[in-house]
Amino acid sequence: MYFQYSCPMFSMESENFQWKTSNAFDKCNKIKQKIMNKRKHFHLCCAVFLISGLLFFSSLSAQENAPILFTNANIIDGVSDKIISNASLLVENGKIKTISTSPIEAPSGAQVFDLQGKHLMPGLIDAHVHLRDFASAERALVSGVTTARSMGVSHFMDVGMRELSKAGKIDAPEVLAAGYHIRLRPADELFMNHPELHDWIGKDVKGVEAMKKLADIMASHKVDWIKTNATARAGLPQTDPREPYYIESEMKALVSAGAQNNIPVAAHAHGDEGGRAAVLGGVRSIEHGTYLSEETLKLMAERGTYLVPTIAVVNDLTEPGGDYDQPLLMIRGRHMLPRVRAMARNAHRLGVKIVAATDTGYGANSTLRLGQELEELVGIGMSNLEVIQAATSRAAELLRVDDHTGKIAEGMDADLLIIERNPLENIGAVYDPLMIVNDGKIIVNRLTW
Repeated sequence: MYFQYSCPMFSMESENFQWKTSNAFDKCNKIKQKIMNKRKHFHLCCAVFLISGLLFFSSLSAQENAPILFTNANIIDGVSDKIISNASLLVENGKIKTISTSPIEAPSGAQVFDLQGKHLMPGLIDAHVHLRDFASAERALVSGVTTARSMGVSHFMDVGMRELSKAGKIDAPEVLAAGYHIRLRPADELFMNHPELHDWIGKDVKGVEAMKKLADIMASHKVDWIKTNATARAGLPQTDPREPYYIESEMKALVSAGAQNNIPVAAHAHGDEGGRAAVLGGVRSIEHGTYLSEETLKLMAERGTYLVPTIAVVNDLTEPGGDYDQPLLMIRGRHMLPRVRAMARNAHRLGVKIVAATDTGYGANSTLRLGQELEELVGIGMSNLEVIQAATSRAAELLRVDDHTGKIAEGMDADLLIIERNPLENIGAVYDPLMIVNDGKIIVNRLTW
């Protein structure tokens, strides 16, 4: 009776038992065949999906490496004030291959962009940043910064970021790393990286031998730059930025030790006494320079010492939010801002080579971008061309990367900005890049929006 209740088609009481059992087996076989067909269809779908996915990602990878052809561009090369009108520019293998005012035939598989008279210029160089994580590096990049000099972070994170960027593993500017500040009281983290320096904990680190030792430590981590604080900081309410930290002999020892490893030195210096000692010591650049005297500025012009005034970050001190949001710093910023503007104006008049930078970390709360510094430099009397050079070709010269970036020329890295308006007429045009290309890879594309 079990079959009668559980499966009537197999009922033993039916006179058509034989027919029903045969019919049942046929139905079972049909069901089995349907299941097998569905299973084959499922496997086929999976295979198609997998192959499609592989083809899709392969096409993305191929597209990333594909040549790029720009047509009908107005090219600003970062060196000259002469625009190359109605030009074509071909990018291959991350480099600028051809620039021509005649039509260029698009290579097979190339991405072609008709710029319809929009402006193409070099990617921006921010010569003083503090990039501490991938998100900050990406914020810098999507603002148009394709090269950045790191001026002090903990645990040599900028060295690691440089290597990851160089390998194409992260979207980041080309990073020039400086590791830790060399300053009177080193960061606590330095002692965690180098516990053998424990005798310096809680003490002022001074003297020729100490400077040599610190330079050697930075070199052992393969930094690109050595950053030292020749004076106290402005961004701490308990410090006076005019206070000198090191004398000329100490700065000379640091510069000499760096030179043995082909590493230049940049000196943070607001006050004149510390700044002059750094210039006499042979540093390649002075960062900030708020209170530098005319005598020191003349010395810089004579020696070819670069000035990175970071005016916009002093303005940031005066405003709520942003990188600084502290009442005492707002007061300090109000008296520093006119001084740094006047100093930079004087430096420009005397022929000091000026380079643009933000001194921001491009953090989540940062409102500071390189465009603000460019506007400040226009405000002190620099021409738009000089300001563009300060953020491209001249900055590359300071950073010693002018052999591969900082200008639009055949053979250079394809670090490019596409902007709608002409920055030679309105420097604020750089705030709104419609396309950003970093080492031949399109990072931002708003051309069709």
